[in-house]
Amino acid sequence: MVVLSADIGAGHDAAAAELTRRLTGYGLRVERLNVLSLLPGPLPTMTREAYRSLLRWFPLGYKALFALTGWSQSPARAIGAVLRPARQRLLARLPADTLAVVTTFPFANQLVGPLRRDGRLSAGVLTYVTDFALHPAWVAPGIDVYCVIHEAVRAQAEPLGARPVQVVDSLVAPPFVRSSRLSKAEARRRFGLPEKDRLALIVAGSWGVGQVERTAAEVLASGCVRPVVVCGRNEALRRRLRGYPGHVFGWVTDMPTLMRASDVVVENAGGLTCQESLAAGLPTVTYRPIPGHGRANAAILDRHGLTQYVATAAELPGALADVVEAGRSVVRAPTGADVAAMVARLVAPHPSAQRFDVASVGDRIRTDRSP
Repeated sequence: MVVLSADIGAGHDAAAAELTRRLTGYGLRVERLNVLSLLPGPLPTMTREAYRSLLRWFPLGYKALFALTGWSQSPARAIGAVLRPARQRLLARLPADTLAVVTTFPFANQLVGPLRRDGRLSAGVLTYVTDFALHPAWVAPGIDVYCVIHEAVRAQAEPLGARPVQVVDSLVAPPFVRSSRLSKAEARRRFGLPEKDRLALIVAGSWGVGQVERTAAEVLASGCVRPVVVCGRNEALRRRLRGYPGHVFGWVTDMPTLMRASDVVVENAGGLTCQESLAAGLPTVTYRPIPGHGRANAAILDRHGLTQYVATAAELPGALADVVEAGRSVVRAPTGADVAAMVARLVAPHPSAQRFDVASVGDRIRTDRSP
């Protein structure tokens, strides 16, 4: 088994890591491959830093890029053409006994899908879509199965020609679901947080992008909660918030416990952290979402009642008061099949033939739970 991801942000890699853990639990040997490593010379670093810079310093530019590449599949095909030289490098990196490839990054589909379509790759290809808003780059010829985390994503995928589409559980690590075994008081002691305050956990992804400082100030001004800000790997943001009258952290390695210590999550991208808070049953508010995928995810999450999208600062105090008074959320992350169980079942009948059985995929997908 090979899992293709990319170290842009943390969401794609985190999904790949959890998938790898589950597949290993089924006795499969799994290798992970960073798609950016297939690019020549300094391009991996340039691509990563260009994306980070757009999000941090020129969000309107990222909004325009997201809109330009998301209006149809034509830009995705152009990206696939640009990436064509990397396809041979990808084939060279895949082990000879690869039974299936699972992607957690959209542009990986533009690499591996055509290889599968043209018969140059015998292993089956699945993709796990990490967002609620489907970017057209996820859809590529040759993908055998599209795994999505909500029916709303299926509704976006099928008109683009994605077939078949299976709703699956989010690839959220088990501690987020099981963190309720730890008392809130103990969770707060571990992070040095006050026992009796109402706490709002403000998250902005691994890069700490978006209007984080403004959000923290407006959450504090609401008067009903104390902010707990996670800056991720953005040390400049952490330094700017030094002395802030709330609680400020950098990179947090035990996010399940920090969520257990909190009363509400305030997020701005609708990505992995949002899926984790939903899995934990923690009330989640989307506020000042980043342009592009952040705003697209926010609209879908709000429309389906998974999070509350607060559009203005004037609405924020009331929204925070409402969700905190209501207590822990009764809304849980959407549920579906376990993508790891599905992969294990589909490759199991042909361990020596090095091929992927998709002929009866619709009948064989079940809602088994992970081991």
